Formats: sequence, structure tokens, C-alpha cells
Amino acid sequence: MSSSFSLQFALVLFILYFKCLFISIESQASSLVTDKEALLSFKSQITTSGPLNPLSQWDQNLSPCNWTGIVCDSRRTRVVALNLSGFHLEGSISSHIGNMSFLSSLQLQENQLSGPLPDQMGNLFRLRDLNLSQNSLNGVLPSNISKLTELRVLDLTTNRITGAIPTDLDRLVNLQVLNLGRNLFIGTIPASIANISSLDTLSLGTNNLTGTIPTELSRLGKLTVLDLTINHLTGTVPSSIYNMSSLVVLALASNNLWGRLPYDVGVTLPNLLVFNFCFNQFTGGIPGSLHNLTNIKVIRMAQNRLVGTVPPGLGNLPFLEMYNIGYNTIVSTGDDDGLQYIITSLTNSSRLKFLAFDGNPLGGEIPESIGNLSKVLGILYMGQSRISGNIPPSISQLSGLTLLNLSYNSISGEIPPEMGKLVELQVLDLARNQISGRIPSNLGDLQQLNRVDLSGNQLVGQIPSSFQNFQRLLSMDLSHNRLNGSIPKGFS
Repeated sequence: MSSSFSLQFALVLFILYFKCLFISIESQASSLVTDKEALLSFKSQITTSGPLNPLSQWDQNLSPCNWTGIVCDSRRTRVVALNLSGFHLEGSISSHIGNMSFLSSLQLQENQLSGPLPDQMGNLFRLRDLNLSQNSLNGVLPSNISKLTELRVLDLTTNRITGAIPTDLDRLVNLQVLNLGRNLFIGTIPASIANISSLDTLSLGTNNLTGTIPTELSRLGKLTVLDLTINHLTGTVPSSIYNMSSLVVLALASNNLWGRLPYDVGVTLPNLLVFNFCFNQFTGGIPGSLHNLTNIKVIRMAQNRLVGTVPPGLGNLPFLEMYNIGYNTIVSTGDDDGLQYIITSLTNSSRLKFLAFDGNPLGGEIPESIGNLSKVLGILYMGQSRISGNIPPSISQLSGLTLLNLSYNSISGEIPPEMGKLVELQVLDLARNQISGRIPSNLGDLQQLNRVDLSGNQLVGQIPSSFQNFQRLLSMDLSHNRLNGSIPKGFS
């Protein structure tokens, strides 16, 4: 009797085991089927204008784990990643994507996707990386996006998303990167963002945000990037922001901010590589402590109300790539030749690509040392700086120049023929000076030129026939000189 019972019991256990195994296999297959159906729904709303169409390989008779752009888990039972970045996809994102509940990475950046973000994306509770940047998505952020508490990266840069930034984004307690720049967001910056203690990057630039910079943001002790450029922010910068020692990038350009720049900002922000405060109403002098940051790459303070002289230490910046202090009231005082100091000091910055100090009453003559500036220098703005004297022939050593602006000064003498060696030059602006003599014929060798302005000088002689060789010329102004003769026939 007991032997018969044991046999029956063992048989029941055997049946239950295989029944559970079958149910498990069926459940797993059903889960993959759900993902497959969601992906086919996504495909049905997408076209592509690019040379490659990854969706053409999405064969419904094959497992989605074999499709382009799809990653499954180790058991190949669920889709965990979808990456179709840069394939020129067009269309909208299907709401069925919210059924892919095991998705941890969704990357659709660099396409032409449009339409709103579906609310169902809030169901992707395992999502860690969401990158939909560089598309044409519109509408508002889904109200339940704050449910994605596993998110590390939320990147929606360069779309057309509007509405206010949700105040409950602080529920994304694991978020490290929040990129909402280049959209149409309105309203104020939520102070609640300061509750996301894990945040490393906060980029809200190029939107329509208003109000002041929340003081609370200074609580973000791990923040390395703070980009609020090109908005409508007003008021002063909270002093505590200047004490965020973790910051590597501080970019507040193109707002309506004011206040005196702290002279010790380079001390309180010792890790700074990018300091961008252009197009505001900041006052005071150029913070000298910035010149003590020997690793800094970008210093931009143009179009403010800064006064005084360029502080010492400018020659201590070997990694500097951009220095822009244009359109302030920076002057030369006493025996200090500000123009010569700037140029000579920056010859130590071998990576300098962009230099602008135009619109400041510096005065003085261009030193021969200008030829020792970086060979990768592409942009050089020196207009409206009360510069006198001649253009030194050594300027021809700046072989990487694409733009040279010396307009609205008191430069005299002739155009040095050596400038014909600047073969990369695209824009040449020498307008409104006192330059005399003939136009060097070898300027016609500058085949990349698309804009030439030599107006308002004292040039004589004929227009060089070599100018008819320009292939990319969009505009040329030679008016208000003393030129004679005929226009070269080749201009037609």
C-alpha cells in the first residue's frame, strides 16, 4: 500500500514539474513575443531616408534577438536594449514600446523622429539609459516619466519639447545626466532638481526658461557640468554657485544676469575647464584667478560690462582653446600695452583656436609676435580696438586662420603680400582703416575666401585680375577707396 502511494506521489510530482517547466517556457516565450510585437509596432510607424535601413532586417519569422539594434538578456528571453542611433529614422515612437518592460537602454538619438513621447514610456521601470537627442520630438514630457526611478541618463537634447520642466523629476534618485537643452521648455528651473544628489550633468541651455537661478542647485555636490546658456534668466548668480568646487563646466551665457564677478572664482572653482559668461550684464574686472587655472580650456566673457585691464597670468594657460573678452571696456593703462600683452602672452597657448578681444579700447600696434600664436588658431577678432600701425608680415605664419577681422581701427600702411599665404582664410575684414597702397594680387590665391571687405580705406590702383579666380565668393566690398580701372571680366 505504501509502495503504491509513493509511486503515485512521485508520478504527481513528475507531472507537476513538467507542467511548471512548460508554463515557465511558455511564459518566457510569451514575454519575448510581447517584445517582438512591440518592436513590430515600432517598425510600422518608421521609415528611413538613409542609405541603411536596419528595420529591413527585422524578420518576423526570426527571433528579435537576431535583429539589428536589439540586445537580449543572456537567456534570450527578453529584449533589454534598443539602439538605432544615427540611422535617419523618420516617424513617431509607438506607444507599444511601453510593453517592453525589461528594457534597460533605449537609444534613438540622431534621427528625424517626430511627434510626442508616448505616456506608456513611463512603464519602462527598468530603464537606465534614455537617449532621444537630436530628433524633432514635440509635445510635453510625459507626466509619469518620474516613475523611471532607475534612470541614470535622460538625454532629450535638440528636440522641440515644450511645457514646463516637471517639478517631480527629483524622484529620479539615481539620475546622473539630465540633458534637456535645445528645446522649447518654458517656466522656471525647478529647485527640486537639487534633491537629485547623484546628478553629474545638468544641461538646460537654449530654451525659454525664465526666473532666477535657484540657490538650491549649489547642493549638488557631484555636479561637474552646469549649462544654463541661452535662456531668459535674470538676477544675480547665487554666491553659493561659485563655491561648487566640483564644477568643470560653468556656462551661463546669453541670459540677463548681472552682478560683479568674484575675483577669486578660479580659487573657489579649482577644477574649472570651461567658463562661459558671454552676453550678460556682469560688471567688475576680469577675474585674475581664472588665469591661475593652468588646465582651463575656455574663457568667454564677451558682451558684458567689464572694465579694467587684462590681469597677469595669461601666459600660464597652455591648454587654452578659446579666449573671448570682446565688447567690454578693457583698456591699457600706464606703460602697459594691453594689445601686445595679450598677443605675446597667448603665444604660450599652443592649442588656441579662437581669440577675440574686439570692441575694447586697447590701442597700440600689432606686435610681430602675432606670428607666434597657435598654428591651429582659426578665428581672430581684433576689430574696433583702436589699433594703429601696420599689419606685420608675420601674420602670414597663422596658417590655420579661417577668419581675420581687423575692421574699424586706425591701421595704416599697405596690406602685406605675405597674407596671400593664408590659404585657409574664408573671411577677410579690413574695413574702415587707413590702409593705403595697392591690393596685393596674390590675395587671389586664397581660394577659400567667401567674404572680403576692404571698404573705407585709401587703396589705389586696379582690382587685381586674380580676384576673378575666387570660386566661393559670396560678398566683396571694395567701396570708399581710390580704386580705378575696370572690373575684371571673370567676375561674371
